[in-house]
This record gives sequence, C-alpha cells and structure tokens, in this order.
Amino acid sequence: MFNQLKAWVPRLLALTERFPWVIPLFGFSSGLASFFLVERKEQLAQFIALFMLVSWCWLTLEKVLRRSVARWFGVQLPPPLLSYFTQLVHQESLFFIIPFFFISTAWNTGQMVFTGGLFIAALVSIIDPLYFRWLAPRRWLYLSFHGLTLFAVLLTALPIIFQLPTAKTYVWSLGIALMITLPSVASELSWRWWQRLIIITVLAMAVTLIAVSVRPWMPPATLWLTQVAVSSHIDSERRAPANALKLIDEQQLHQGLYAYTSIRAPRGLNERIYHEWRLNGQLIDRVPLDIRGGREAGYRAWSHKINFPAQALGRWQIRVVTETNQLIGILRFRVVERLSEGGIQHSLETERQDELVPQSVSSSSSSLPALAPDEAMREKLKSITQ
Repeated sequence: MFNQLKAWVPRLLALTERFPWVIPLFGFSSGLASFFLVERKEQLAQFIALFMLVSWCWLTLEKVLRRSVARWFGVQLPPPLLSYFTQLVHQESLFFIIPFFFISTAWNTGQMVFTGGLFIAALVSIIDPLYFRWLAPRRWLYLSFHGLTLFAVLLTALPIIFQLPTAKTYVWSLGIALMITLPSVASELSWRWWQRLIIITVLAMAVTLIAVSVRPWMPPATLWLTQVAVSSHIDSERRAPANALKLIDEQQLHQGLYAYTSIRAPRGLNERIYHEWRLNGQLIDRVPLDIRGGREAGYRAWSHKINFPAQALGRWQIRVVTETNQLIGILRFRVVERLSEGGIQHSLETERQDELVPQSVSSSSSSLPALAPDEAMREKLKSITQ
C-alpha cells in the first residue's frame, strides 16, 4: 500500500502544478461548505474544527514535513505548490469562520471593525494578484495576516472542540497565535539573536496590551442570540414571552418586566454571561446568568426585574455580555411618562440581533422554535439592508 501511495504522489503533484487554481477553489468551497455542514449536523463540528487546526499544524511544521515527504516518497515539494497549499488553508479557514462571526457580530458596535477585517482578509485570500504579488512579498504583513487568521480560527475552534468558555478561549487563542507568529517574524530579521529576542518580547507585550484593550470589540464567535423579547409577562406553560415591548410608560415599568433570550452555544459549553441594564448609557444593574450549550433551539432563559429607578424615563439598553465584556447583543426599549391610547407596541414577532436581548435572575428552558444559523444569516442580511 505504501508503494502504491508513493507511486501516486508524483502524479498528484503533476496535476496540482498543471491546474494550480483548483487548490484555492477547493479551499474557498470547502471552507464555506464546512460551516453549513456543522450547522446541519452538529456532531461534525468537532471533526471539522479539528481538521482546521491540523491544517495549521502543517503550516507551522512546514519545513519538517517537507523534508519528511522528500525522505519517504523521494519527491521534493515545489515551492509554488506549498504557496498554493498555504493559500488553501487561509481560504478554507476564513470561509469557515466568517459565518460564525457574521452571525455573532453586533453591527452597530465596534465589533464590525474586527469582522470587517476578516472579510477583507478573505477577499485578499481569493484574489491571486493581491495574495501573491502584494501580500506574500511583504513578509511582515504576510505573517500578520497569518497570525490574524490563526487567532480567528482558534476563537471559533477551541469552544467547539474543548468546550472552553469565551474568556479562556480568548487567552489561549492569543497565546498560541503569538507563540507561532512572533518567532516567524523574528526569523525574517537579520539581527543578532539577542536583538531578535528583544523584538519578540516587545511585540508580544504590545500585541497583548492591544488585544486586551480591544476585547469588547471581538464578537464571541460561537455565541449568538436566536430569540429575544422584553415582555410584561411569561407564558409559564409554553415557557415563552406573551408579548414583546418597545415602548412602555412608567406605571407599566414599575409593575415589572421580563427579559427573555435564547442563546446558541456549542454542545457541552458552560458559560456565564451578564445582562447589563442601562438607562441613557448609565449602568443600573448587572446580573449574572449561567447558560449551557448544545440545544439546537438555543439555551432559553428569562428574568423578572421589578426594582427600577424612580426617574426611569428615557432610552433603555440591555447589553448581553460575556465575563470579559464581549458583547453578545443589545435589546432596546423606551420608557415614556404616559402613552397615548393604543400607544403600547406589542409584537409577537421575534426580535433580531440588532436589538438583542436582556436578562436577569431566574433561568429556564423553553420549547419555542428557533431559526437555524443559516436562516439567521439571511435574516441578519435583511436587517442590515433594510
């Protein structure tokens, strides 16, 4: 069997040299298809995410594996083939993770900067003149591109594979990306070893400081809201909100409000989130809530808030955030002194992520249907374009 494989390797290399465009096309198609396969059958999620990490191990150990292939099969891998394979990994990775970030991004916040950067990176990876003639020759920029892609892949893959909560995922992703990228950057410098060591140390400290500062701008890739509502009461039998409020008066407010949410998370993930109730931008209340991943409809929870400030008029926001203040979504409603006849807006339609959800103390699961993630993408596109 080994001899047969050895005989096929030169033929495969000849085909890839003859049709090099097939490799990036495969990377683009398989990366995008992987996301939908994950969502159609969640058991594939860990396998696909693990495959992404194995691909990155190849890039990290490229020189060692290239020598091994030459020794085992007697074939030298041509540099253009290695370049196309690196492009394939970049494309496959970016088009796998972008749908996760697209759904989880609150587009009216700073998170759009990071996700927009991923869109630009994906565009560069599929345009050969940009990738090979502009990006690849500029080694510092190419390695930064490499590190950014790896960082984003880890943010998505680690919660799926190892069920790491968002806070730990961010730390591990940053650490691994720096550990792999910075030595490569230093190796491009023609300085002495101690000078390169200083450069690595300074860059690591600077990147870490920046990453910690901009963490609220990073979408939690594997957490997103599927159903939300601020309601005057909850149907205990259906475990669902009876209505959805956007405009209420003070009297109704002081009777109490329910905040209801359904959060999609990977199977096996246990995560603590917080619900920050803000009036005109000022923090009023911050309530913890533990969620568990794995339900196709998302983890359903609600809270009942009664204690509101005496002066509660104005615009309210309820921010759903992780322990490290990464925004999952925002729900908005307004409190007025008195409503005109028929002024209360009740809607049984599900709110989308541009007004994402509030919560508070008690939690419970529910059986309401939720949108599949690819349907959520289509709804998100509608909400942006409207």
